[in-house]
Amino acid sequence: MILEAREVHLSRKDRKVLEACCRSPVTLQRDLKRARIVLLAADGRSTRSIAKEVGVQPRIVSLWRHRYADHGLEGLQDKPRPGKQPIYTKTTDKRILKLLDKPPPQGFARWTGPLLAEALGDVDVQYVWRFLRSHKIDLVARKSWCESNDPNFTAKAADVVGLYVAPPAKAIVLCVDEKPSIQALERAQGYLKLPNGRALTGQSHDYKRHGTTTLFAALEVATGKIIATHSKRRRRVEFLDFMNSVTAAFPNRKLHVILDNLNTHKKNEDWLKAHPNVQFHFTPTSASWLNQVEVWFSILQGQSLSGTSFTSLKQLQEHIDAYVNAYNDRAEPFVWTKKKVRQRRFKGRRITQL
Repeated sequence: MILEAREVHLSRKDRKVLEACCRSPVTLQRDLKRARIVLLAADGRSTRSIAKEVGVQPRIVSLWRHRYADHGLEGLQDKPRPGKQPIYTKTTDKRILKLLDKPPPQGFARWTGPLLAEALGDVDVQYVWRFLRSHKIDLVARKSWCESNDPNFTAKAADVVGLYVAPPAKAIVLCVDEKPSIQALERAQGYLKLPNGRALTGQSHDYKRHGTTTLFAALEVATGKIIATHSKRRRRVEFLDFMNSVTAAFPNRKLHVILDNLNTHKKNEDWLKAHPNVQFHFTPTSASWLNQVEVWFSILQGQSLSGTSFTSLKQLQEHIDAYVNAYNDRAEPFVWTKKKVRQRRFKGRRITQL
């Protein structure tokens, strides 16, 4: 249906805007046609002649003549349209989160996208995947955490951190712990050339065991240097023997020793009475990460032990000793920058709280 022709009266300002629109190389074709229709209508052209020149139906010319006459330049814009109603809403999202808080179906170790969609019943699996990606929820990755329930967490953490950031004057601060059961594994290793020409370094899956060693280590906080010895076991007697060697390395010095809560580290009052210059400081329960020697154990594992092969237990011990000597030649202290350590609770924090 063609509406009755309306006279179009252009202001000088509107004409400049429409003419600029026609000249611009980035103007959309639909906007270009609407601008030309209004300009031609303002010149007194008929609806049919404008339709023929612009290349549209006469009803289209009539529509934009009326829209401009009634609403000006704003009438040449598309009216907002309601669009399609979304199938899934925030209620659906809450249902997915609530389901993730529940255990997976019997016999399954974890939820998957298809399992979630099946349990929901009316939600497409593709939407489930999109929702999980938008909330950065990874169903495959697994992380572990250790939560300390020590009622004296704050006091113990402050004691240890205080030794790091403000050590006592004329005293030695040491971090002591053990790395037990380091295996002397013998397995083939080296570079392999694949059929595609790529060369990879690696090791065989098969291995031969040659025993284990327990490494006792003390890290001097001020210098970063390591004192280490090997032992077959990690009983109290081996721990105190190591502490005897540590005290011998720092004669007539006050020693502050940071330890975790292993039972062999505690109930050593008789030994402490015989060594009045030594004071033990214990990290909070389940917070051995506060002990800096744990950082060094990680460095040892990554730089010296991972991917190596040993034909005997003695070779493993000599290998570790050589690494300790090389490390001490370039040792630098760890810089502890976190002055506030908080006790954060994880239990009871559910995914539905997102």
